[in-house]
Amino acid sequence: MAVASAFCFGGSGPVAKALINAGLGPLQVTWLRLAGGALLMLPFAIRHFDIPRRAPRLLLGYGLIAIAGVQGFYFVAVAKIPVGVALLIEFLAPVLVLGWTRFVRRRPVARSSAVGVVIAVVGLAAVVEVWAGLTLDPVGILLAFGAACCQAAFFLLADTGGEVDPRALASYGLLIATGVITAVVAPWTIDWSVLGGRIELAGQAVPALFGVGWIVLFSCVFAYLTGILAVRKLSAPVAGAIAYLEPVVATVLAWWLLSEHLGAVQIVGGVLVLLGAYAAQRRTSENNERVSEPVAEPM
Repeated sequence: MAVASAFCFGGSGPVAKALINAGLGPLQVTWLRLAGGALLMLPFAIRHFDIPRRAPRLLLGYGLIAIAGVQGFYFVAVAKIPVGVALLIEFLAPVLVLGWTRFVRRRPVARSSAVGVVIAVVGLAAVVEVWAGLTLDPVGILLAFGAACCQAAFFLLADTGGEVDPRALASYGLLIATGVITAVVAPWTIDWSVLGGRIELAGQAVPALFGVGWIVLFSCVFAYLTGILAVRKLSAPVAGAIAYLEPVVATVLAWWLLSEHLGAVQIVGGVLVLLGAYAAQRRTSENNERVSEPVAEPM
């Protein structure tokens, strides 16, 4: 589920860029993604109508910080610094999760998880070719770090909200995030005729509505649901490390769908990300198996 979530989240970038190239603004595409996801998940919000009364702070934190916060900080950051650099800073989130788990919650963190995150950070730096943008706007860096903090909150809130059904958490989170983004985007100003046209993916013209359907169904609904479930089964630090697969998926799909160049250094970096994610989750999986072994009860 963690890999599926990373693939779905990573698949949003190239398709969203194709929609942006067709004439939509970045935040307009974000609004379409969130609003469409909230609409699809609305039946679960209705079914779990008592959740806002039982866990209001969790839902507000998840919607405002883990969903809307990540989107808002990231898109403003990329207006000031290179996209690759912003992505690298945002994906410092698993490092923040490890630090929070170790020093705030005072829970032990497997050495393999820490080593895996370090390997993944190095690999990610190669994937996004961070050295290509050395003149950075300090405000842009601060905004990207804000996105990283919000991304860390995604894993931590999903990990602590075990009493809330994942479908309810995702549905109310998307509803709250959509409300926030709506106030910023003013969707009534969107050029809706773009959705009746076509976008270019892998050298082929496909309906723009296909792209919208992809970012709504797979890169929003399925991505958030599998992400929440993965965190609860693996723990926040491990799921956060496996999330490093997301930018690798985004880079590979951009190479395939948008003909963006993928260099040898980026390929090596992607391999390092994969190795880091594997190292981070392997030890915890073994520990979970040992913990889950049945204990003989006294006769």
